[in-house]
Amino acid sequence: MLSITYLSTGLIIILFMFLLWAWSLALKDTSIVDVFWGFGFVITGWIYSALNPRGFDGRKIFIMLLVFIWGMRLTIHIYLRNREKGEDYRYKAWREEAGRSWWWKSFFKVFLLQGFLMWIISAPLLAAQIPAQPHHFTFLDILGTAVWGIGFYFEAIGDYQLSQFKSDPDNEGKLLTSGLWRFTRHPNYFGDALQWWGFYLIAANTWLGAATIFSPILMTFLLIRVSGVALLEKDLAESKPGYEEYMKKTNAFFPWFPKVKEEE
Repeated sequence: MLSITYLSTGLIIILFMFLLWAWSLALKDTSIVDVFWGFGFVITGWIYSALNPRGFDGRKIFIMLLVFIWGMRLTIHIYLRNREKGEDYRYKAWREEAGRSWWWKSFFKVFLLQGFLMWIISAPLLAAQIPAQPHHFTFLDILGTAVWGIGFYFEAIGDYQLSQFKSDPDNEGKLLTSGLWRFTRHPNYFGDALQWWGFYLIAANTWLGAATIFSPILMTFLLIRVSGVALLEKDLAESKPGYEEYMKKTNAFFPWFPKVKEEE
């Protein structure tokens, strides 16, 4: 039952990504894959719940509520941030490099890859909903929720502070170094990773859930080394005046006090 549910969901994710890819061809905008990243996990969680009639209903409903809040906030945020701005510069570069073959390469390089990652990373969402025992909330549920809540605060508030900063024309070309951005150069990425550690802790009530530790590890690795910090830092260090100085005194990922006392 478990393997059938997991494999069936993987096939549905591929179909979802195929339809999203077809839409991107019509729009000539690969960036829409970023908008639907969070929403994809909401759909995945719903599928897991629908295909699995067992499990503790309280935990199933609760983890789906957390996934819904995380996924929909992220989807709405990225949509509002990207609307009317055209295709993201990363995808534009890939499109120019691939030329006429981008229409089919984009499916494998972007949509199928992200769908595969979504399937792998979503494992704790299934593991939390499968077991019927423990048939009550535990310390791990409380701990996972607390970790998730801290992560949500860092991601949501970090995104809000950055969007407010960028909306002020007086800040054109400047760096945001206050608020949560005073303690970490990427509070939103840190918060995103922490929320997945929260999902994992909720799932870890059983050996099955504990075995999905690869999910938060993979998400954290991607955010630090692949699609998040590493990719963005390379561009910012070259394009933003003062960013190298900011890097010297502020942690890249994990929040901590500035290494150098800020001038009054």
